[in-house]
Amino acid sequence: MTHRNHPVVDHATVVDADTQFVDVREPDEYAGGSIDGAVNIPLSELADRLDELDPARRTVLLCRSGQRSERAARFLTDSGFSTVINLSGGMLAYNGKVTS
Repeated sequence: MTHRNHPVVDHATVVDADTQFVDVREPDEYAGGSIDGAVNIPLSELADRLDELDPARRTVLLCRSGQRSERAARFLTDSGFSTVINLSGGMLAYNGKVTS
């Protein structure tokens, strides 16, 4: 199991067909824009919605600044997810395409 922080450079540095993006912000924050293809599962709901994610796929987590996604990354790693990446700096540091 792997858990690491990944500096936010752009979408292409961490995306491939086996990557699932999870935005752990609240729905009102997510509605303001997120990384293309990210699913919104707020940190407060993550434990209850774990079955929506594939633990075998690389999982990239993001939030506003990287703090909530860091907590989510620890939780997913402890839950048996194979590769978990926290985009440090979150949406504040992200400079790639944002969809709303």
